[in-house]
Amino acid sequence: MNAATVKITEIFYSLQGESNTSGRPTVFVRLTGCPLRCQYCDSEYAFYGGERMSIAAVLEQVASYKPRYVCVTGGEPMAQRTCPELLTALCDAGYRVSLETSGAMSLESVDERVVKVMDLKTPGSGESHRNLWENLATLKSSDQIKFVICSRDDYDWARLKIDERQLAERVDDVLMSPSFGQVDERELAEWIVADNLPVRYQLQLHKLLWDDSPGH
Repeated sequence: MNAATVKITEIFYSLQGESNTSGRPTVFVRLTGCPLRCQYCDSEYAFYGGERMSIAAVLEQVASYKPRYVCVTGGEPMAQRTCPELLTALCDAGYRVSLETSGAMSLESVDERVVKVMDLKTPGSGESHRNLWENLATLKSSDQIKFVICSRDDYDWARLKIDERQLAERVDDVLMSPSFGQVDERELAEWIVADNLPVRYQLQLHKLLWDDSPGH
């Protein structure tokens, strides 16, 4: 059995609220801790605390839900040294595994079977200086890049980066969503349509259904 440990905030079964598997029943493994402090963060409760669990114990709890999809999230999962080991163990167990990451830490050690859903932090997040652009070289055609838009300036910045770095050609989907309560959902949709932007627009399903409460 795997004796390595990770610090866990929560493990729960819900619907995926974001990414191109939105709506699919998924087990979420939320790791504790994050070095970033994005102004719109919806999981601040994962910054501290948590319970130390062996990877074997995490696998046992995940298996109890009999899932097809598992999402490792945070906080920032890659802030924990043993996160890559957890990801590989989940892949070995036969799950379709995704990693939600800020993109501020190296992704070189992530198992190739994992779908990386990597944020690029906009200026409005307050953490755009933390973007580790070298991570783009680690992304596969099955991976995804996500922008959370806080303003028209953020949208224009993201549009420029999509063009400059040919992001739509690098990954399966470029995701764009409005920062909850900061950008009008319809307005962002209209900007995307007007510019024929090669992105997948998304709303955060878990916020619409469960008002962003923990465990969903």
